[in-house]
Amino acid sequence: MELLTTEIKNKVLDTMIREMDQHRQELIDANQKDLDSFKDGDIAMRDRLVVNNDKVDSMINSVKEVKAKIDPVGQTKSERIREDGLVITNKTAPFGTIMIIYESRSDVTIEAVVLAFKANNKIILKGGIEAKNSNLMLVKLWHKALEENGLEKDWITYLSMPRAEVQEFLKNPDRPIDLIVPRGGERLISFVKQHATCPVLVSGRGNNFLYVEKEADWKKAKEVILNAKTDKISACNALDKVLLDKDLPQLEDKLIDLKEMLKEAKVSMSAEADLAQELGQDVEAIQDDNVWFEEFLDMKIALGLASGTDEAIKKINHYSGGHSSSIITENNKTALRFMEQVDSGAVYHNASTRFTDGGEMGVGAELAISTDKLHHRGPLGLEQLVTNKYFIFGNGHVR
Repeated sequence: MELLTTEIKNKVLDTMIREMDQHRQELIDANQKDLDSFKDGDIAMRDRLVVNNDKVDSMINSVKEVKAKIDPVGQTKSERIREDGLVITNKTAPFGTIMIIYESRSDVTIEAVVLAFKANNKIILKGGIEAKNSNLMLVKLWHKALEENGLEKDWITYLSMPRAEVQEFLKNPDRPIDLIVPRGGERLISFVKQHATCPVLVSGRGNNFLYVEKEADWKKAKEVILNAKTDKISACNALDKVLLDKDLPQLEDKLIDLKEMLKEAKVSMSAEADLAQELGQDVEAIQDDNVWFEEFLDMKIALGLASGTDEAIKKINHYSGGHSSSIITENNKTALRFMEQVDSGAVYHNASTRFTDGGEMGVGAELAISTDKLHHRGPLGLEQLVTNKYFIFGNGHVR
């Protein structure tokens, strides 16, 4: 694969910024066709589908942020000179070709591409049919930006094919693919992992937990729960489950207080059978433990109790998606123990899970939020879209 200079990559990004701004109404009009065709009742998917002026501004800002960052390719990670004079240098290098399969979110067509391209990777996009018009318009602008700067369009490929053909492509791709990133729900992730023959990096599944420990500040707990649950229900960092310590002072009063707050916010509630009976009307009893494994992406929340921090950690590690988990407590020692032992990519103390985001964490635009442990966990930003390569310089050295 050709290594592009930082200058030419940034010129492409400048052109793309200009094109999105000049063609924003065409983008919004293309998106309206997708919205008009969207008949699914999934409110989270519809929320992710929308492209308006604010969304266009956000996409433009994502490109600007990445353009301003240091080129991650060719950076020296380490250098060692052996006693015999052999020089061993470890440098960053592009992956090669990254494929991303995603649902509804047209901004992925910007954030994924700008990161992959700045890191000198080619990218193959397979967006959902629900966002077809929006995605094709954005890819058209990308191709214009590439060609205007003397590059081939094959740096960015968009696949428009039905599910059966995607399945065959994953099994027998007609070009080398170094990494596949599925962004979507459980069915999409399972589909990709089942059929892909190259490495798959799992992304996007939430099912995030928050534990209210017995030494929690109740006002903080309520504010964090409300924000994490209702700020953006379609995000993978939204809150799904709340565990309350059985020894939380005035537990019954606080449960009623929490119920009233969530009810006012129009959040539907379910709870463990005994807890649901105690809370009474408006709280559904959980009949199937599989609910604890679910990512809701809806104005829904599940409530449970825990007999101390150890039990809360055990429940979270068993049921959560390994994305984000939070503890509310004024005991810093307990908080640290929770954060060290909970097996999630992002762990929080007295803060909302909504901060698990590339922009909020200083990464900038993100390809995805990885819940895998290899090769990276958490937001996949520019620095995470390169691999490494050893350069060894000798003078007739033999072993």
